[in-house]
Amino acid sequence: MLCERCEENAASVHLTRIINGQKEEIHLCEECARKSSQLNSDDTDLSFQSLLSGILNHKFSNKESSFFSNNSAQKLVCPNCGMSYHQFTEKGLFGCEECFDTFDQKLDNLFKRIHGNIRHNGKYPLSFQQKLEAESEISELKIEMKTAVDRENFEKAAEIRDKIHAIKSDMEDDSNEA
Repeated sequence: MLCERCEENAASVHLTRIINGQKEEIHLCEECARKSSQLNSDDTDLSFQSLLSGILNHKFSNKESSFFSNNSAQKLVCPNCGMSYHQFTEKGLFGCEECFDTFDQKLDNLFKRIHGNIRHNGKYPLSFQQKLEAESEISELKIEMKTAVDRENFEKAAEIRDKIHAIKSDMEDDSNEA
């Protein structure tokens, strides 16, 4: 697809605007997009910080509205830079690296609402992902084995131990093949 403005370069920036229910699509090359007043106008702020700030300030429900307006979260202040949680919700940016630790408990709900989960689930190479899954399974099995030992169910603990050894053996075999 060619740029709609210069009609020479390939379009790599695709804008969709919806104004009064009317959808308008614009396809521009990188150079024309930089020159475009639609991307550089002062009234259009497309930064991640403004998006995050908008999400933080959006009132989803009365319960969440009260959460963000007048509760203890607003009184949290970073001891390093002095930024309050309220300032963070307005700016969408942390003041320093310590802000993340200071506001940690309040961020879980925020991340869960934005991403659907509080833990990042990025993509990994298949071999690395298999290794992570195996290590996670081993961790879970170790907890199960400890519980079985605590309950003096030694037969179950031995079965779990054998499963752990089998998984570790498979992991070693896979690493030797690579």
